[in-house]
Amino acid sequence: MNTLKLLRYFFALIMIGVMVGASEWLGQKEILFPEMAALVLGLWVIDKKIWTVSRPMLVVLMTVCAFFGIFLVRYSPFPVLINIAISFAFTSLCLIVSQSTLIPITSAAMLPVLLGTDSLVYPASVFTMSLLVVSGQWLLEKNKLRHIITSDKKKGSFRHNPKHWARLFFWLVIIAAIPASTGNLYFIVPPLVVMFIEVSSSSSGVRNRPLQVYTVVIMSAILGTLFQYYLHTILGLPEVYTALLLFLCIFLLFEMAGKPFAPACAIALVPMIIPQEKVPYYPFQVAVGAGIFLFTAMFFFLKCYRWKREHLLVCFVPQFIRSRMERPKRKERKPE
Repeated sequence: MNTLKLLRYFFALIMIGVMVGASEWLGQKEILFPEMAALVLGLWVIDKKIWTVSRPMLVVLMTVCAFFGIFLVRYSPFPVLINIAISFAFTSLCLIVSQSTLIPITSAAMLPVLLGTDSLVYPASVFTMSLLVVSGQWLLEKNKLRHIITSDKKKGSFRHNPKHWARLFFWLVIIAAIPASTGNLYFIVPPLVVMFIEVSSSSSGVRNRPLQVYTVVIMSAILGTLFQYYLHTILGLPEVYTALLLFLCIFLLFEMAGKPFAPACAIALVPMIIPQEKVPYYPFQVAVGAGIFLFTAMFFFLKCYRWKREHLLVCFVPQFIRSRMERPKRKERKPE
């Protein structure tokens, strides 16, 4: 790992610590927005353009969608499943109209619906944190701590076809039906929905490593649960220190995996905002939900059953096993 990247990780830790510390100090859980950790990773640490969106538009979209989520909780007479569908339809429309790939806005609108949050503190926090994140990215680039990255139109294209979003809408409603009707909403926690859209819609490398994505997501859920339950709830360590230690481990996990995955940051932070008696069951729900979302994305959207054997081998077999299966290349004979 180079020094500049290590420094950006350090600044990301500070940003996450500020958000968690402000929430703990003010006694306002609504300040905690898990997807903000994903934004910090994507906009500060990763050396490529994760989302196609301008800085002002990022702040506008995140804030508008956060307000929309609060609006649904306050005024919608419909059950949770319908409100989830409405929030997804709204954020999909925002992405289509703006031609942006800022998928985390899905979480900004859906999180209040799942948690029943109706406080205006939440959208105010999303606005403030979004402003800080884009300002921080500008400062990093200005001081040459992060390269200015332009979009590559030939790589990582994103589907803005309304028919594609209609299919995503259909499968989300199908998957969310049972969790919403039974009250087990952590099976469809918003960062998993973000993951579902990312894998289904983008042509980036994330769709070619579903096993790695699944492993990182599950490990993040387990780490988030262990740190929150044992360090904070049992041992009484302040949440800000719990979060800093947690993300030290999460960032180390990313480096070991070789490919950071932004939604996993949000997955790790969710245990801090859900009822603490439900925290121990969180990793199991994430494991099941992530498996269903990834299967749906790979089978119904990417049609992995049509892929060649070599492609499937790369996607679904761990690298250390794959390396043992691959035959060594034959040495070319020298011409006589």
